[in-house]
Amino acid sequence: MDYIYLHGFASSPNSAKAKYFRQAFAELGINLKTPDLNQGNFSQLTITRQIEQIKAEFPPSPTSVTLIGSSLGGLTAALLAEKSLQVQRLVLLAPAFEFLSHWLPQLGEAKLKQWQDERQLMVYHYSKKRSLPLSYTFVLDAANYQDNQLSRPVPTLILHGCDDEVISIAASRNYAFSRPWVELIELNSDHALADVMTKWQQIKSFIQIS
Repeated sequence: MDYIYLHGFASSPNSAKAKYFRQAFAELGINLKTPDLNQGNFSQLTITRQIEQIKAEFPPSPTSVTLIGSSLGGLTAALLAEKSLQVQRLVLLAPAFEFLSHWLPQLGEAKLKQWQDERQLMVYHYSKKRSLPLSYTFVLDAANYQDNQLSRPVPTLILHGCDDEVISIAASRNYAFSRPWVELIELNSDHALADVMTKWQQIKSFIQIS
């Protein structure tokens, strides 16, 4: 089994969660891959690019893969699992289901129109601690992915904060409701899920490592 962690939007492999999981896996003698989804070019980020990048990280078939994804990385992990039989388990942290319908309204109509007109929008990048331009291609590409159509029964554990201000927990509730292979753990937390570390034993049990 290979294990890969997908960080969130405007984040990096140096985020607190990525570091925590990397260390937790290392203590078990397991190398957790934590690729940088920014690829040195955040401005041209798309979900399609993320999918292709992670597919390239997969070991030769038939080795199985467990994906751990945070926020947009969680959505990307779920999309990968739909198409790749190598993906056998998913752990999704505040996954960005219904992403555009949650995120775009937060921008406001004026900023969204500016993005459409100018083709770039300055977005705060939490890892770089500064704003970087993001191409409108990101939105056009994301519109091609409909998470409500995901139907492959991959055992999935979702951890989502009840006070998530970016992606409402309702998105994960909706996703889990019609998919009996999905377990949803609701936490008293926000989108950062800083307390997800307290659930490591449950995560470890779910992905069947000891």
